[in-house]
Amino acid sequence: MRFLDSLRRLDAYPKIDNEFSIRTVSGAALTLISTIVIVTLVIGEINAYLSPNISEELFVDTTRGHKLKINLDFTIPRISCDYVSLDAQDSTGEQHLHIEHNIYKRRVDLHGNQIEEPKKEDIQASTKRIASTEDTACGSCYGAERNASQCCNTCQDVIDAYRERKWNPNVEDFEQCKNSKDGSVEGKAFSEGCHIYGTMEVNRVEGRFHIAPGKSFSINHIHVHDVQPYSSARFNTTHKINTLSFGEQFGFGTTRPLDGLMVEATEGAMMFQYYIKIVPTMFVPLNGPTLYTNQFSVTKHQKSVTAMSGETGMPGIFVNYELSPLMVKYTEKRNSFGHLATNVCAIIGGIFTVAGIIDSVLFTSIHVIRRKIELGKAS
Repeated sequence: MRFLDSLRRLDAYPKIDNEFSIRTVSGAALTLISTIVIVTLVIGEINAYLSPNISEELFVDTTRGHKLKINLDFTIPRISCDYVSLDAQDSTGEQHLHIEHNIYKRRVDLHGNQIEEPKKEDIQASTKRIASTEDTACGSCYGAERNASQCCNTCQDVIDAYRERKWNPNVEDFEQCKNSKDGSVEGKAFSEGCHIYGTMEVNRVEGRFHIAPGKSFSINHIHVHDVQPYSSARFNTTHKINTLSFGEQFGFGTTRPLDGLMVEATEGAMMFQYYIKIVPTMFVPLNGPTLYTNQFSVTKHQKSVTAMSGETGMPGIFVNYELSPLMVKYTEKRNSFGHLATNVCAIIGGIFTVAGIIDSVLFTSIHVIRRKIELGKAS
């Protein structure tokens, strides 16, 4: 018994008999409010415990062997697919070699409705065409023929022969182009649009790609787009970026800041340039493999390249990208149960303590006021 009496003295929570306790309306209201606040905060803590926490690190990118995956989806509503091409180049201006891609073109009308099924685009396609074999007089190739038997009976035959020689064709000098009445391509150049979409994987180096009117070819290592028989000022490069990203999307971060961007060309021969800074990103989830992707920021510039403007360049959409030497690493982590228990105890204890102080102040104040009223001293 002496041990129990000694142990009883250690009780830090002395009890009060019910006959000495007073229950008040203000105490009941505080109890209900405190309970609601405690339940709300505890539920929030449980949700935070069950949701993974994201930690962020920044370090020098030392990864090797990863290709750069470019996901693109552009709509050019005012230029036919036959008169627009996509090219990808590295930082030196040379075309990327051994590109793995699934880029498709889909013809659409001026309202965006599909005209025919999409066709796969050959990014490094040659513009060669077999010489005409029709039984007509052999037309001159103006010095660009491969042999004496080659004939250039149409305007396109002469242009293709020049391209094979890597010469710049001037259609005004070709009799076939002056007399050409073939409007199969030219007739729909501005009467329909083009939807270009898909993915391509290139070497992980600084580079660029562009969507521009005309067929592309090279002259002395210089990339050229031939927009004949039209003047470049006639091309309306209004476009919509449905999607542009470099790698996979992982739910947060700035992986697709340009999605849904609609850009109107205020005049013909507008050149739109997007300068993109790519930040390699690694995402380590709680479960599953590590994801390597990229975030990016972008700066946009546009200008008119008509002869009257005095600016150099060509109409089209040009995307220049460079890679940051730093990598961002996101890691999912789960909070410990001890952290949850500590926060729950702090919430319950803190609210009951504050509520007790408020209740004590209210009870004392009300008791003092009543005593003054009873003694007639209330003023």
